[in-house]
Amino acid sequence: MTQTDKRHGKPDGHMPPGKESEGKEVVLDIEGMSCAGFVSRVEKALANVPGVSGADVNLASRSARVAFLDKADLAAIEAAVANVGYSAHARGGSGGATHHHDHGHSGPWQNAVLAMSVLLTLPLIIPMFLGWVGIEAMLAPAYQLLLATPVQFIAGWRFYHPTVRGLRHGEFNMDSLVAIGTSAAYGLSLFKTVTAADPFAMGGEELYFEASATVITLVLLGRILEDRAREAAGSALTALARLRPETARVEKDGEVREVPVDTVTPGDILIVSPGDRFAVDGQVVEGESQADESLLTGESKLIHKSSGDSVVGGSVNGDGRLRVKATAVGAESTLNRLMDLVERAQGSKPPVQRLVDRVASVFVPAVLLLSLITFAGWMLAGQSASEAVITAVSVLVIACPCALGLATPAAIMVGTGLAARHGILIRDASALEISSKVTLVAFDKTGTLTEGHPRLLTLKASDGISEKDLLRLTAAAQAGSGHPLGRAILAEAQERGIEAAQPDAQRMVSGKGVLATVEGRKLVVGSGRLMAESGVETAPLQAAADEARSKAQSMVWVGEEDGTLLGLLGLGDALRDTAGEGLAALRDMGVHRLMLSGDDKMVAKAIASELPLDQVQAELQPQEKLTCIESLRRSGEVVAMVGDGVNDAPALAAADLGIAMGHGTEAAVDAAAITLMREDLRLVGHALQLSEATYRKIKQNLFWAFLYNVIGLPLAAFGLLNPVLAGAAMALSSICVLGNSLLLRRFERKLT
Repeated sequence: MTQTDKRHGKPDGHMPPGKESEGKEVVLDIEGMSCAGFVSRVEKALANVPGVSGADVNLASRSARVAFLDKADLAAIEAAVANVGYSAHARGGSGGATHHHDHGHSGPWQNAVLAMSVLLTLPLIIPMFLGWVGIEAMLAPAYQLLLATPVQFIAGWRFYHPTVRGLRHGEFNMDSLVAIGTSAAYGLSLFKTVTAADPFAMGGEELYFEASATVITLVLLGRILEDRAREAAGSALTALARLRPETARVEKDGEVREVPVDTVTPGDILIVSPGDRFAVDGQVVEGESQADESLLTGESKLIHKSSGDSVVGGSVNGDGRLRVKATAVGAESTLNRLMDLVERAQGSKPPVQRLVDRVASVFVPAVLLLSLITFAGWMLAGQSASEAVITAVSVLVIACPCALGLATPAAIMVGTGLAARHGILIRDASALEISSKVTLVAFDKTGTLTEGHPRLLTLKASDGISEKDLLRLTAAAQAGSGHPLGRAILAEAQERGIEAAQPDAQRMVSGKGVLATVEGRKLVVGSGRLMAESGVETAPLQAAADEARSKAQSMVWVGEEDGTLLGLLGLGDALRDTAGEGLAALRDMGVHRLMLSGDDKMVAKAIASELPLDQVQAELQPQEKLTCIESLRRSGEVVAMVGDGVNDAPALAAADLGIAMGHGTEAAVDAAAITLMREDLRLVGHALQLSEATYRKIKQNLFWAFLYNVIGLPLAAFGLLNPVLAGAAMALSSICVLGNSLLLRRFERKLT
């Protein structure tokens, strides 16, 4: 499979994201996967299925995202996972319509097993603590056996079952280490008990029932706490899933009926009462109200809605009753696409995780070998078999590849989930790494730094043509235009009651304007550069143009192909109210700010004078914007580009990191690694800061996970840790990684 370019903030590994992948895609819930050692093996097994083009396995969510071609069989994909010892089930729905997370084994039954294990283990370990202070209270071997056996084989079944399953496939995992280690301690103690002269007498041979029972209890407790921490880490998806109503009230044949939301089709008319959630995306056809879209966009203020306005499924209706026509349902709805993007980001992997997965895949066999070497070493050193066994057991139970496997996905789940709740969609993990290194942010002007809703402020006609005719001809030439200036001209003509004819011919000139034939006249409409190329002399109205440009108005010149100048239009576009604050925040972060604009230099400089920018480049064609970005990257800058239009897509793709305004065109959003769900430029700084904080957590987690094993394994091998302490340390390591990741939530106060 072709690797995607890392500088775009897209994965360089197994799984092509979103629209870049070909064929189909499925998300599998993988049951029983609790060990990082199997992640790469499951990925390899999936990749070997004919027709599979990519697979990413996520330990934190216990899921796999698989891209496959039509020729691949879903049953074969699920069977491939079964062949390495796990069961996999495709999630229901399509395109992320149904989201489910397997949070492991925690539940009433597992909690009851833990309670039993604790109650039976306490009588075994309390005498051990009393012995440390000189009080002899150790139970007789037979009673220790009675207490330890249920813990070993009932609570311990949680580890035996995966071990047996793995051995069938010639594999070892984390559960194997616990099962083998505790079985060795239990078996040695059992042998001493049945060979004792009086198993009901206190004293005698030292036993290790308390070690095996305590390790199982502690690891079981750690798994349950780990599952709960996973749920907290994945809370963003859970919160999004809860936004989707189960039913909708649909108006058909004059009656209103409540139907399952899955049965709603585009074009259906929905009745939305005050306080209800909108079931699907739609357009208001009757009524007035407000909508709370905060859980989707992070925007806390209510948004007014009336006839013709769009509404988003999952948002909350205010105090008005609305009739809404459904426009997007199921996988095409904003909510489901948002959930899919968040889940895709949480399941993606930065390059460092690929290395970690490879290390984890050989970790368990290496620990088993180390345990055997430890046993042999202690025996050769003249120690007793009991000492050698119990030291080898300590090596087995302190090893923890799970902490390594969870280090990256746990931080990504928390970081991307937090970002999504505040209107920042991070496409994948590679974007987090790149965002943390950004040194310069380049901004498009129109629709990004400005509101993108320009108004006609200057209308100057040449001699021989009225202002009304000038506006009418210009509006006709701009018919169907998607450019903000073109839309503004059409809106002004409509507001003045001027009816613009459809052009007989029309050709857009990228970054410059339009050539159109209207009422038999061959018009040239656009920038001064287009006028010069077309031989239209603009000098007669240059003074008027200079005055308009000094007021930050963008110029649209109008002429004819024969060189006749018809007039000019000046359009003003207000700065976003968050532009200054957003750029100032980047300045305070030490990030350089650059504005790239296709507009006139005087206009661009007038806009820039109101903002804390380092540099301005104007009169740029789309290709020139791209060239500028590439030049900055060659000079050593790590460049982020913020834009919203079709013209920005090449620059967004060329930048190390593309950031799209969520209201922008689909081309811009597709080319970007980060999408801002609301028109707030402060989110640019927030996105960079949160990405940096998340990537910092990944590095911290990996450092501590590696350090834990580097220190813990030698200590256990040299007999400096008994199995009880080793088991406690192993259980604690994964919890610490997850807990450290959850500390990212403290960043939330910076986003409010």
